[in-house]
Parts: sequence; C-alpha cells; structure tokens
Amino acid sequence: MSKIDVNKIQLDYSDEGKGDVLVFLHGLGSTKKDWDAQIPFFSKHYRTINVDLRGHGDSTIPEKDFGVHFMTQDIKDLLNQLLIKKATIIGFSMGGAIGFQFAYSHPELVDKLVIVNSGPDFNNMGQIGEDLLKNRTAYLKEHGIKTLAKEISFNMFPEDDQVEIRNDFEKRCKKNTYHSYLNTFTALMSWGLGDKIKEIEVKTLIIASDMDYTPISFKEEYLKRMKNASLKVIKNSRHGVVIDQPILFNNVLSTFLKNE
Repeated sequence: MSKIDVNKIQLDYSDEGKGDVLVFLHGLGSTKKDWDAQIPFFSKHYRTINVDLRGHGDSTIPEKDFGVHFMTQDIKDLLNQLLIKKATIIGFSMGGAIGFQFAYSHPELVDKLVIVNSGPDFNNMGQIGEDLLKNRTAYLKEHGIKTLAKEISFNMFPEDDQVEIRNDFEKRCKKNTYHSYLNTFTALMSWGLGDKIKEIEVKTLIIASDMDYTPISFKEEYLKRMKNASLKVIKNSRHGVVIDQPILFNNVLSTFLKNE
C-alpha cells in the first residue's frame, strides 16, 4: 500500500495492474477491503486504484471537512498526482455518491461510471432516508460505534454461511472513530445532485441487489433521469453485493467494461 498527500490529508491506496484505469470507492464506515474480491480479478487486465477514503481505514481522519465534496476533490487530486487522465469510477454505496459527484464535476476525467447500490440524492430519499438518518444517528449516540458496527454487519450479511464475511466487515467497521463516522454519515445524508444528474453524459452502469435497503424501483427512477445509463439487477444479494455475490458482480462489471 502507498500513501499520498492530497487536499490537505493523506490517502492510503493501492495501485495494481496495467491498462485502462479503474478506481474503486468503498462504502461508509468501511475501507478499501470492500474490494478484496475485485482487485485480484480486475488487476489482471486493468490498472486498479483502490482507496481508503478520508476518515476511513489508514487514510487521515480529519478534524473537520467531511463529506462527498471533499472526497471528490481527494480523488481528483489523487488522479492528477498519478498522471491519470481518464478512469472508470466504480462506487459502492457512499462510494457511489462520490462517483456521481465526480462524474458531474469532472466529466473530462471519467471514461465510464459504475454505481453500486447507491443513488444521486441521499438528501431526498423520502421516508427511507429520513428514517435512516434519525435511527442510525440515535443508535450511534446511544450504543456507540462498536455496537452499531455489529448491527450493520448482521443486517448486511445475516445468513448462516456469511459468518466469516460478516465478522470481517464488523472488524473494520469497529475501527471507525465516533467523530469520523457521525460526521461522514450526516454529511452524506445532506448531499444530493438533484437535477444535475441529467447533465451526466458518460456511459453508466447501475448495479442493484434484489434485497438492497432501497428497492429496485428507487434505482429505476433515477435511471430514467440519466442520458446514458443501464440497470443490472443481481439476485440473492443484499446491500454488500460486491462481497456477498463477488463472482456474479465481477462478471457483470467485466461485461460492461468490455462493451464499447
């Protein structure tokens, strides 16, 4: 792993393989280990950049400056320093929000866009979003980050044969500081692109799980607002599809990347 100074912080990242560039962005409260099943697979044919986002993993935990806009600038600075002029941005959950913002703010740097169980308007998700913000914030304040990590991990990977991946996810989620997680979460839930999503012209793949927190209809709604997007549903999967259905996910992503 390597560290690089960007946007007044240090990012921890990996840079593996050669070829067209893929940038992997993980979910809230996790790390680049979300992509453990993807990097070995895709680095055989692509140059893969896998990042611990600010406030997560081995990257800097700032005192302030949390949220999608800061993370988007971090990734732009990272690509600039690595002399990467074009990349496919692949974002899971919170990483998908960064992907949307990046594609809107820096279209000249984006080859393709892949959004995984995410959306363009965390601040306008209706009752689902309101309940998520209220309940998770209250739970965090009452029980702390370690108990929240256990709760989230079980909800994502509840099956008997998912104990190992559940425990691995819980372990890295527990390492978050209360301050960093709360500030990142509240900043995320205040973010949204609104009508700006219509201006994203890059070829986009939306990957949705059939048992995600938000229904497939949620993804279908914002799909209709995009100019050049398609939707692929992966069955028998919950929110963490990149982890609980890696083979299916990798096949779907690989097919999309190969199609011009």
